[in-house]
Amino acid sequence: QVQLVESGGGLVQPGGSLRLSCAASGSIFSIYTMGWYRQVPGKQRELVATITSGGRTNYADSVKGRFTISRDNAKNTVYLQMNSLKPEDTAVYYCNTGGGFLSWGQGTQVTVSS
Repeated sequence: QVQLVESGGGLVQPGGSLRLSCAASGSIFSIYTMGWYRQVPGKQRELVATITSGGRTNYADSVKGRFTISRDNAKNTVYLQMNSLKPEDTAVYYCNTGGGFLSWGQGTQVTVSS
């Protein structure tokens, strides 16, 4: 069973940057399309970025040009570099497959505030 552990969140001022990491257990990580999601209380979880096993990326319009998803299959890790952060990026961020079919981790809180 693959387990996901997110890290790297925190409090940052508007315009700042953070880099999130998601470590996955299990040797089959490399075959999955992986994604980063975010959720705020009272709203549905939103898919913000995906990356295929071959490295093809896709982004939600709200983060395009500011966020970059990447992966290191040798380390079973997927990253989300977040630049030019805005208060509306405040959320708990999770990783999962593109279809969200693995068990969800605990997420990592990102708060963008002055």
